[in-house]
Amino acid sequence: MHDSGGKVNTSADGSPVELYALLPDFGEAALVHASTPAGGSVLELGAGAGRVTEPIAALGHPVVAVDNSGEMLGHVRNAETVRADIETLRLDRRFDTVVLASHLVNTPDAELRRALLATAAHHAAGRVLVQWHPAAWFDTVDSVPRPAGPVEIAVRDIVRDGDLLSATVHYDSADRHWEHAFTAQRLSIADLELAQVGLRFDGWLTEDQTWFAARPNHRSNAASTPSADDAQAT
Repeated sequence: MHDSGGKVNTSADGSPVELYALLPDFGEAALVHASTPAGGSVLELGAGAGRVTEPIAALGHPVVAVDNSGEMLGHVRNAETVRADIETLRLDRRFDTVVLASHLVNTPDAELRRALLATAAHHAAGRVLVQWHPAAWFDTVDSVPRPAGPVEIAVRDIVRDGDLLSATVHYDSADRHWEHAFTAQRLSIADLELAQVGLRFDGWLTEDQTWFAARPNHRSNAASTPSADDAQAT
């Protein structure tokens, strides 16, 4: 991540904390709420600065927010926080809903992708909600700037190479500019190999197929509600 506004507080992967603290909820909280029983528990994997965490909690759900950046989690106020890498996280509890957002499954690293999904499956008592770039996105993504609360976002320098798409996301606020380069892989549901981590596809959650649900094939005896003894809150 590149920032042009001087000294910046970054997370472990270089993402500016200030940027993610500015970005709003884009409707993800309502989607999670609609897929979760009333008052049901939510595990949010890759919570960042709480952009979605706080609205989910406001809708009456106890949330455990996981991120590998203590700086990001420092912005979370109304949820339990756990600082950890998603791919190695193993809590001794299950959640009514597990959220794996931010298109993390589109990583070109198949081993990492499998590990992310395995973590989601391990903690799921109910549904796993996954946000991804569907196949159609790779053909239609463009460089038109779009507003996102106080930030304007544009995807530029788009390069397609087979099933891979590399680009740079430009973020502009009133007085700051950030850039984030990424590479995503075009995948099908079959490519995700959900069954290998104990999950099965459970339908699309949005008309544009940017969100889908999965369910665990097998349940364990782990508790379905959070326990204060499981993880050290940050």
